[in-house]
Amino acid sequence: MKYSTGLVIIALIMAAATSCRSTKTIQTAIAKKDTAIVVPVVDRRADSMLYIKNVWDTIRKNTIDYKTFSAKIKVHFEQSDGKNYDFTAYVKMKKDSLLWLSIRALDVIEVFRAKITPDSLIIIDKNKKTYQLRSVQSLQEVIQIPLTFNDLQNLLVGNPIFLDSNINSYKKDDKYISLMSLGTVFKHLLTVNKDDYTLQHSKLDDVDPVRARTADITYGDYQNKNGVWFSAYRKITVSEKQKLDLTMEYKQFDFNSDLNILFSIPKNYKRN
Repeated sequence: MKYSTGLVIIALIMAAATSCRSTKTIQTAIAKKDTAIVVPVVDRRADSMLYIKNVWDTIRKNTIDYKTFSAKIKVHFEQSDGKNYDFTAYVKMKKDSLLWLSIRALDVIEVFRAKITPDSLIIIDKNKKTYQLRSVQSLQEVIQIPLTFNDLQNLLVGNPIFLDSNINSYKKDDKYISLMSLGTVFKHLLTVNKDDYTLQHSKLDDVDPVRARTADITYGDYQNKNGVWFSAYRKITVSEKQKLDLTMEYKQFDFNSDLNILFSIPKNYKRN
């Protein structure tokens, strides 16, 4: 199936994935350097499960809750074939119901406008004076990752995606805590800051050994706005048959403000 550049760009803004290295098994046991220390006999598995539950509950508690969200994002996109693009994306969202995107060249010229709901996708191509009507599932076909509408919104707002409670191991050091979970589609290695539990890294590997599909998201440049810690920098790498790199720098963002969302298809535009 052939897709327009607009659909591909809009899909990639909301994709998640990464390099083809395999994920090493995280060891849950931590060796004691000083064997002379007397350690009381405890149920270590029970302690580990309690620790994992506490970390999991804190990550869920820190999930950003909102009614509306808006942002201006500088985007740099590179393909493994050498093609690269720089553009500005303007985002407006109503949680669970609407996602509006405007893609602009040189921060001035609007090239694409999109309206996404839980079951539909409309893309307007300002250059070609055409529009497309598609399902949200068409985004999944482009990026080859089963993202739902809620996943798309969480990805843009900075919440973890493919969060699964089936955690089978963890690792911690002086700075970070990593949890490994196993879902129906992906193995997920999620790393958070040990002090404030902000997301640092999300690594997804396909559970299907036949596929080399991976997803990698790095979070950075955290800023506190009205008590909400928000990652203003994201690096997303998507890899399967080809590698795609996406860098997103949030220049402006706001939560729970009134949104003026305009979307209409000009009468002289043709359906593509």
